[in-house]
Amino acid sequence: MRFGTIPVAGAAGAILAHSVRLPDGRLRKGHVLSDQDIAALATAGMGEVCVARLDPGDMDENAAAVAVATALHAGAEGLRPGAPFTGRVNLLAEGPGVALIEAARIDAANAVDPMITVATVPPFHQMHARGMVATVKIIAYGVASDAVARAAQAAHGAIRLARPVYETASLIVTDIPGGPGLKGVDAIEARLSGLNIQLAQTLRVDHDETALAAAIASATGEMVLILTGSATSDPADTAPAALIRAGGRIERFGMPVDPGNLLFVGELGRKPVIGLPGSARSPVLHGADWVLSRVACGLAVRSSDIAGWGVGGLLKEIPTRPQPRQRGGGGRHEVV
Repeated sequence: MRFGTIPVAGAAGAILAHSVRLPDGRLRKGHVLSDQDIAALATAGMGEVCVARLDPGDMDENAAAVAVATALHAGAEGLRPGAPFTGRVNLLAEGPGVALIEAARIDAANAVDPMITVATVPPFHQMHARGMVATVKIIAYGVASDAVARAAQAAHGAIRLARPVYETASLIVTDIPGGPGLKGVDAIEARLSGLNIQLAQTLRVDHDETALAAAIASATGEMVLILTGSATSDPADTAPAALIRAGGRIERFGMPVDPGNLLFVGELGRKPVIGLPGSARSPVLHGADWVLSRVACGLAVRSSDIAGWGVGGLLKEIPTRPQPRQRGGGGRHEVV
C-alpha cells in the first residue's frame, strides 16, 4: 500500500486518508474518491490530497478484518461477527458463557504484521449476550493479502464460547443466632440469572453438619450452592464436612482470589457443589463468579487450576467497605 500526498487530479479511486471539509459538505476519511469528489476538491481550491492507494495483492481494511475475524471463531457456536466498519470487526457472544481463548494463537496472529491486530477479553471471561469477546482492527487502510492469510491461519479457531450446561440450582442457607439469614440471596440469584440458570429452590437449615448434609442430599437443583451463616475457616468446618457426610467430596477449599478466599468446590455424585463465602452476598466481582461461571459451563475446576489464579486474583475493592483488608480501617424461587 502507498500512502502520501498526491495531486488531486490523479486521486480518483484512492482512499481519502483524512477528512476534508468542503463548502457543501464533508468527505470523511476512508472514503474512496470518485470523479465527482475530485471535481469538488478542485472547485474548493485544493491542489493536493493525502490518500492511501492499494497495490496489487493488497486487501482493503474491511475485507481484511472480516477474513481474520471469520478465521478467529471458525464457525464456533454462540459467537457471531458484527458488520465491518473502518477496518474493524467485533466478535460478539450470542448468549451467556465463558470465553475460551488460545492465547498463543492470538499472539501468533498479532506477530504477523503490525497492521493486523486482534484484542480479546481475558481467557475464561464470563460473557453475557451481545458482549464483545474480541475485536479485529486493521490499522492501515489496506494490508498485504498474504499477511492477512497468515494471520487468519494463525488465529484459526482461537476463540470459542462455552455455554451453560445446567438449568437449575439449589441454594442452601445455614442459620445462626443473629446471623445474616437470607441477606444476599438476591445477589446470588442474579449471578445465576446471568448464566441463564434458575434458582429453583432455597433451603434454610440450622448451621449444623447433620442438618446441612441432609439438605445437600435432598437438594433438587442440578447445581448446589451453600451459603453459611458463619464463615468456613477450615476444610473440616461445618459446610465441607457436611458435603463429605452427604457422600460427596471436596476438590478444593480456599483459593488465592480476594474476595473469595474461603470458597470451596466439590461434588456429590456428578452434581457440582460450591460453598460460597459470606462476601458473595455482595454483587461486586468476586472469586465466586470465576468458579460459578466455569462450573456452570461444564468446565473442570481442579485444585491445580485454582492454585494458578493468584496473579490477577486481587479483585476490585468494595466501595462501601473502604480498605476492607487493612486492619483498623428477591426472587421467585421456593424458600423452605
